[in-house]
Amino acid sequence: MSTEKFSISGEKVVGKVKDLIRQGNIRRVRLIHEGKAIIDIPLSVGAPVAAVGILAAPLLAAVGAFAALVTECTIEVEKVDESPA
Repeated sequence: MSTEKFSISGEKVVGKVKDLIRQGNIRRVRLIHEGKAIIDIPLSVGAPVAAVGILAAPLLAAVGAFAALVTECTIEVEKVDESPA
């Protein structure tokens, strides 16, 4: 498993989270503001993108509300390594 971090402006958070969910190899998305994890979104690996999108809709609404309140935050992403063991 690998971890990536992105610093992003508040207005672009929802779009970036949606893009990350569509990638499909994401295990967890965490929004961090001023060093504290504000929202933690666990995702099912291998779940169909449509199903994840439907299940994530309420979380994306919360992400949107959070994004409206901040000017910048960090998105931390846990990715599943797809290389064979």
